[in-house]
Amino acid sequence: RVSQAMADTSTDSKRGKEETIDDFLKDADPALRKVLLATFDACAEIADVVRATPQCEVMGSMNSFGDEQLNVDILCNEAIFKKLRDCGCVETASSEEVPTEEAMGGEGFSVAFDPLDGSSVIGTNFSVGTILGIWPGPKLKGVKGSEMAAAVVAVYGPRTIISLAMRDRDFAHEFSLLPAKGAAPSAWIYSRTCAKIKEGKLFAPGNLRGTQDNEGYGKLVSYWMTNKYTLRYTGGMVPDVNQLLIKQQGIFVNPSSPSAPAKLRLLYEVAPFAFLVHKAGGISSDGRASILDIVCEEMEQRTQVALGSEKEVRRFDEMVGYAEPYKAK
Repeated sequence: RVSQAMADTSTDSKRGKEETIDDFLKDADPALRKVLLATFDACAEIADVVRATPQCEVMGSMNSFGDEQLNVDILCNEAIFKKLRDCGCVETASSEEVPTEEAMGGEGFSVAFDPLDGSSVIGTNFSVGTILGIWPGPKLKGVKGSEMAAAVVAVYGPRTIISLAMRDRDFAHEFSLLPAKGAAPSAWIYSRTCAKIKEGKLFAPGNLRGTQDNEGYGKLVSYWMTNKYTLRYTGGMVPDVNQLLIKQQGIFVNPSSPSAPAKLRLLYEVAPFAFLVHKAGGISSDGRASILDIVCEEMEQRTQVALGSEKEVRRFDEMVGYAEPYKAK
């Protein structure tokens, strides 16, 4: 039993403990390698910003989605844009804070990102994160998740980690940020392979207000409770989805309802996470089809979503089903 438990762990013990992100990407496409290293550098900088900003202040402004902007939102947004411009391999970038396609002056890839997902709970010291999707080519409008070159999700918690998925690499891969010590600079070190999200009784239910007038969602939550599933939910999409990769089981959902429509953005949040979950051995759905097959027709397009193990996501499809996505008018 001990041997089997060790075989089932997602930590890749065959890898050297000091394999860095530079080592991992040594055979990658050179342009993509530059973009990915830029995102890792930006996330390391954001980790410092989050920890060095004692007061998360409302700036008196809102982004185009109507969300209040905090000082850390703006700092993190600027950090990513700068790194993407400087790498020379990004043609277009778009942030949830600035949901337009911005020219970056480079050539090769386009990047959509949420600089600080979960900033509404950062004041309580909950974990927050950064989500980035990287597509080949000069545009973001009209892309699908299945066309992604890579997805990067950083979690700023007790540890700072990044989960990385690449089109031409199997599985999802976790890197941990080792802080600078003495003369040694900080470094991203390979820490885990996430290969299979199996069936298991763990659920993270977003938008619970929707259970009041989405009958299927209400029945699904009752099913989970009756069958004694474990509830693990913080209200931040990054830790709530990333836990599925670490625990290798479970489901995250954020359905829509007439009174509580879906809020998650396809381009900036849902598609990158769907790409990551699929690479980690799970699946995704909007209640009808894979998230990876949805065309991003508008920058602010929103959708309901289920991410996790195949059986749990199929149960979502059967009990909750499809809801029309939000589109800009």
